[in-house]
Amino acid sequence: MDKIDSRTLSVAALNERRRRAVKMRLDGVSLKEAAAQCEMSRTTVIAALKAYRAGGWKAVDIDRPGRPSGSGRTLSAEQEREVQRLIRDRTPDQLKMVYALWTRQAVAELIRDRYGIGLAVRTMGLYLKRWGFTPQKPMKKAYEQSPAAVKKWHQEQYPVIASRAKLEKAEIHWGDETGLRSDDVRGRSYAPQGQTPVVRVNNKRHGLSVISTVTNKGQCAGRSSTGR
Repeated sequence: MDKIDSRTLSVAALNERRRRAVKMRLDGVSLKEAAAQCEMSRTTVIAALKAYRAGGWKAVDIDRPGRPSGSGRTLSAEQEREVQRLIRDRTPDQLKMVYALWTRQAVAELIRDRYGIGLAVRTMGLYLKRWGFTPQKPMKKAYEQSPAAVKKWHQEQYPVIASRAKLEKAEIHWGDETGLRSDDVRGRSYAPQGQTPVVRVNNKRHGLSVISTVTNKGQCAGRSSTGR
């Protein structure tokens, strides 16, 4: 008969094995024989018998196999919470680090500098995954932006503008501008390590400036101009 891997058994089945092993030892069965008959290690049989002698049959049962969740981790729970808070609320440059974005290497260096704990990049990736952090393309947000000022404008100034537009039967347009160049290259390209890829571009650059608006009803208007 093939031996059953204890890791595939339910907690109830494991506890039944433990109780059976203890009964066999109490009946005088040798440690080697009890372990073999119950398909358990000798260490587990000894631990089950020790638990019985300390607290009776109730103490023999276990809640779940294996080590407790979270045990064996390099970082403490408090350290994990602190690191998560820092990478959620701060950027590396705000912590006087040389990185612009939070990469696995950047987070690992943060932990090393704060706690003196060295983590491999792969291990750092496992921590981030467990925390629910994923690599994402960041949004750009101007330093000059003031949420308080924006809220005040919406509550005080915009209602005046909206009332005037309604009175004059006019449209409110929200505008923005952007620029494009013929030599503007975005994205990444694979190449052998140490050999930076080269993209051929025309030295006669052409540019296009675009300004467009949109109303609250989704109507758009725009204008463009070219230059070099």
